[in-house]
Order: sequence, then C-alpha cells, then structure tokens
Amino acid sequence: MTEQTERPLSGPHGATGGRVVAARPLGEVRTWPRSFADRLTAPLPGVRAMTRLAREHGLRPNAEGLRGIHRLPFAPEPLPEVAGGAIGVTWAGHASWVVRIGGLTVLTDPVWSRRILGTPARVTPVGVRWEDLPKVDAVLISHNHYDHLDAPTLRRLPRDTPLFVPAGLGRWCRRRRFTCVTELDWWERAELDGVRFDFVPSHHWSKRTLTDTCRSLWGGWMLDDGQGRRVYFAGDTGYGHWFQEIGRRYPGIDLALLPIGAYEPRWWLSDVHTDPEEAVQAYEDLGARAMAPMHWATFVLSAEPVLEPLARLRTAWQRAGHPRADLWDLPVGGSRVLER
Repeated sequence: MTEQTERPLSGPHGATGGRVVAARPLGEVRTWPRSFADRLTAPLPGVRAMTRLAREHGLRPNAEGLRGIHRLPFAPEPLPEVAGGAIGVTWAGHASWVVRIGGLTVLTDPVWSRRILGTPARVTPVGVRWEDLPKVDAVLISHNHYDHLDAPTLRRLPRDTPLFVPAGLGRWCRRRRFTCVTELDWWERAELDGVRFDFVPSHHWSKRTLTDTCRSLWGGWMLDDGQGRRVYFAGDTGYGHWFQEIGRRYPGIDLALLPIGAYEPRWWLSDVHTDPEEAVQAYEDLGARAMAPMHWATFVLSAEPVLEPLARLRTAWQRAGHPRADLWDLPVGGSRVLER
C-alpha cells in the first residue's frame, strides 16, 4: 500500500464517508510493492484447471456458436457533436471507448490492432478509424492483459499524451518513452483540465509475461467532469462486493460501462469475468442511471456462442424491470450523448 493524503470532503464530487483522497500530481514517479497478489479476491487457477480447460476445449465456441459472427452488431458512424456540458461515448469495440467529457477526448483500454498475442483476429473491425479521432487528451488503462493494453496502439500516440495507469504499470509505459504517466492505487485520483479520474477496484488480476503475475494492479475508472457528471468504466472484472462499495462512494453515476462477455466456462472464468446477468446485478449495485455493455463482439476469448451475451443481457434487463431506454446496447462504432 502507498501513502494517501486525505482532506475533508467538500462539495458533491467526492466519495461518501466524510473524507476523500486528494489528487495525485500528474506524472509522479512512485515506489510500489513487488506484488499485488494480496489484492486478489479469488485464487488464480493452477495446472489442474489448465489441464481441464484444454481437455474440455473450453477456449472457443463450437461451430454452432461461431455461426453468428456475421450478425454481430457493427454500425460505425461519425463521432457525434458533444455540446458544452454533455458527455459522449463511442464504442470502438471490446473495452475500447472514446469518451468525450469536460472538453477532453479520453480513450479507455485502446486496442486498434487487428490481432493481439495469443488470440484469433478480431471478428468485427474497429468501430472508429484512428484517423477520425480528435486529438486524444488522455488514455485510461485498466490492467496489463494484452486485450486491454496494446503496445502497437499506444505507439500511435504522441509520447506526451497523459496516461493514467494502475500502480506498478508506470515503468512499462516510461520504457516506451511516454513522459506523463500517472500511476494510481485503488481509491486514488488525479485531475486533468478539470476532469477527474479515480482508480477503483475490480475483481481481476494482471499478467503480461511468464514472470510478472500480479506485479501491477488492476481496476476500473470513475470519470467526473467536475460538474458532478460521472461515467464508470469497469475495465475487466468478475462480480463481487466492489460494485456496492463503488456505488456507495460515488453516488449518482450517470453511465456504467460494464463487461458482459468472455464468461464460459463459468468454473474457469466466473471469478474474473461477469456474465450478462451479473452485469445487470452490478449495474443495480452501482446505482447507475444507464448501462452500456462492452467486452463482447470483438475478440473470441471464451466458449459462449458469440451472439449469446447480448441476448442474455436483454432478457435479464427486462426481467429486472429496468427501463429499456436506460440500456445503451450500442453496436461496435455506435455512439450516445448524455445531455445535461
């Protein structure tokens, strides 16, 4: 754990409970523990589980489950106009979003590559052409897995682009000559031009090489425009107690970007990936106004049929009695604007 400076809660923008952690300086170089394994909320699978997964061929859907690829929702459109005070979100695919908030253009877990290490090529194109992006003001990274931290995509950015990353990941970014890298622990925050970025917990893990398991942290991000408008980006996560705690600390979330795919087989993935029904429960725990699903329809990472996540999500949403208008089930390349 790192040191944390606290100040009295002031105004409507801080976490509940009476105190809020002060903003960390941008680009601060910090010292972290060698491992964050103590943050795991479930044990990582061992050799026996890996052997079972291989025996059951649990990494991909069967032929029937793959037949729906041509029906995956892909409908790219120009980025919408976002007037002052509004928030715009565009789904580029998987966990990659273009979020325009407080006058900034922010990318989450940007993966514009066609293929990532150890994974078949994407089954839908990127929803936003790189050359159509406005100037990128900031990038948020949830953790270091290859489908969320893509080095070829980051190489497209100017090296002075502000990167906001989990604790322990700054060295990786600085080795690639990024000059403004801000590492945060859970519940810490930083600010850029009046927009606040809080790093919050998730039920996941980290690993990029054979020797760096849990050497960096993992989590989600809360974006606040400075006027009390909030967007929660969950990153990659299983279901668990953190959602209620996030909702308690950050009341009035306007939009929750939640993962709904890569969940089968459940004995293998339930600890680290929510299924559609759990995503609806997470939305309820957060107390969010609207939900937009992600982490599906882009890469084939697991065994569920490719069209199943959205079908199950819509069914669970209806059964829970939530207004249909509050489910922003965008196609890859689709956008919505959250007006004031």
